[in-house]
Amino acid sequence: MFKRVGLFLATNLAVLALASVVMSLLGVNAGQFGGLLVFAAIFGFGGSFVSLWMSKWLAKRSTGAHVIETPRNEVEQWLLQTVQRQAARAGIGMPEVAIYDAPEINAFATGASRNNALVAVSTGLLRGMDRDQAEAVLAHEVSHVANGDMVTMALLQGVLNTFVIVLARIVGRVVDGYLSGGRDNGGGGIGYFVVVFVLEMVFGLFASMIAMWFSRHREFRADAGGASLAGRGKMISALEALSRNHGVNTLPKAVQAFGISGGLAHGLKRLFMSHPPLEERIAALHSSVIA
Repeated sequence: MFKRVGLFLATNLAVLALASVVMSLLGVNAGQFGGLLVFAAIFGFGGSFVSLWMSKWLAKRSTGAHVIETPRNEVEQWLLQTVQRQAARAGIGMPEVAIYDAPEINAFATGASRNNALVAVSTGLLRGMDRDQAEAVLAHEVSHVANGDMVTMALLQGVLNTFVIVLARIVGRVVDGYLSGGRDNGGGGIGYFVVVFVLEMVFGLFASMIAMWFSRHREFRADAGGASLAGRGKMISALEALSRNHGVNTLPKAVQAFGISGGLAHGLKRLFMSHPPLEERIAALHSSVIA
């Protein structure tokens, strides 16, 4: 836990330091609208792209994943050969393949590009799925890489972060002006910063809903891609196995959205789910035209 918190803080401090240096060199004044846009874009996209660039390293460190370089047994040899075959069919560079120790059935993919990715499976998946089901899960993760989902999510998050920062400060100035009786204090009073902080929390919630909506949408695409690479029957069987063994997700938050299995939620909490319900994913595959 402390290691994960430390890595998170170090990443964000690095982004803040870099953004401050860039803004100083550019002579950007965040008090002006043009300056505000540049300020928001630097901070909004900076964190997203630094996280994307470091995603493989962070995933390995936070899960303790063992990257297979020289297969130690038949299972590791099969994993490498399966991912290599699927990657060639999907037209991407060979991802790194890893195993991480976790009791639940899960897997994830991450990386900065289609040709610089990591596909990892849990020990629980290797114990709880047969080869056909595991092949379908690997195909699902390879499809995430082939679809460029990691980069797209980083871009979307950067845009959302930028709008949250800009809108919070614009609305904050209006609200602060109203509360101060029209006195123009340049948006530098304590009230302004309190209002901006609250607005960033509120707008951030809406931004998370949008990001999670897209995340759910790309899970259907990855399922379809997995069915195309491994076969629809195998993909459906894998999702049915997940539904029978659905439990706690121990993946770090930074890579949970790229796992094969998400959490369970009801009511408004469903708006913040990174994955659609498994029964909806299974139904979508049954109704598809994939062989």
